[in-house]
Amino acid sequence: MKDLRIVFMGTPEFATTILAKLVENGHKVVGVITAPDRPAGRGRSLQQSHVKQYAVEKGLKVLQPTNLKNEAFLAELKALNANIQVVVAFRMLPKAVWAIPEYGTFNLHASLLPDYRGAAPINWAIINGERETGVTTFFIDDKIDTGEIILQEKTEIEEDTTAGELHDKLMVMGADLVLKTLKLISEDKVSTVAQPQNKKLKEAFKIHKETCQIDWQKPMDAIYDHIRGLSPYPAAWTHLKNGEEEIFVKIYEAMKEKTHHDLRVGDIVFDKKEMKVAVENGFIKLLEIQLPGKRKMKTKDVLNGLKIEKNAQMA
Repeated sequence: MKDLRIVFMGTPEFATTILAKLVENGHKVVGVITAPDRPAGRGRSLQQSHVKQYAVEKGLKVLQPTNLKNEAFLAELKALNANIQVVVAFRMLPKAVWAIPEYGTFNLHASLLPDYRGAAPINWAIINGERETGVTTFFIDDKIDTGEIILQEKTEIEEDTTAGELHDKLMVMGADLVLKTLKLISEDKVSTVAQPQNKKLKEAFKIHKETCQIDWQKPMDAIYDHIRGLSPYPAAWTHLKNGEEEIFVKIYEAMKEKTHHDLRVGDIVFDKKEMKVAVENGFIKLLEIQLPGKRKMKTKDVLNGLKIEKNAQMA
């Protein structure tokens, strides 16, 4: 049985859950690498990463490099004398970092690699209407998410699952998979599988604002998947053309209503309690939305203070 000395690398809540699992299970975490503190909020006060907050609370050694190739940082990292590095939701590592430990550096990725390599695998799996996804551990190499696979675990995506719900589910699954991976490494029982090089793959590129705009001309299922695949963050959006006014609207929750109608795509049907948008073969009923300068609210509550013109449209 190998005695593992772990350096953990990560930044957001997803990574914190995995780090906490390592600590709770008695693993020796000799250092934590996370993003530098950044200005946030109206006051622009420095905000610590989710991982740093947890690491400080547990008395773990924290390093926050701005440059991963910096000689002083590399010296500090080597001085931790780790023999394995675990990476979760961090950034691309140079070889000078991932090649340091004796037993390698492995990453936890929230997809079934090789599909959905990249920054936003959870969002894109739902946006694309997938019915299955999972988590993968793999040894890091010199490209993004291309290293040899150690372990994978699959899970079903329900028809109404949001990105937020899938995030939380994969976070828990991922923590367990990291523990299993460390056990294999400690027992010298790792058997890896190379990822295919020539297969046409589904991508998970970074989500931008324009990615989030709803195209109401698309089929009903595609629009619905788009909304739930971006909920709760960063949220799908559209423009409400309301008479002379054009209002930016974020949509967090919706449902499909399959039925025949003779309306134009984008036409809005509403009363005091509900609002729905005409699409091909039915409607998208809006359940929770957000207007500029307001908090997100149930649509029926928004309608209490929003006067909608009869010819209003979503565009």
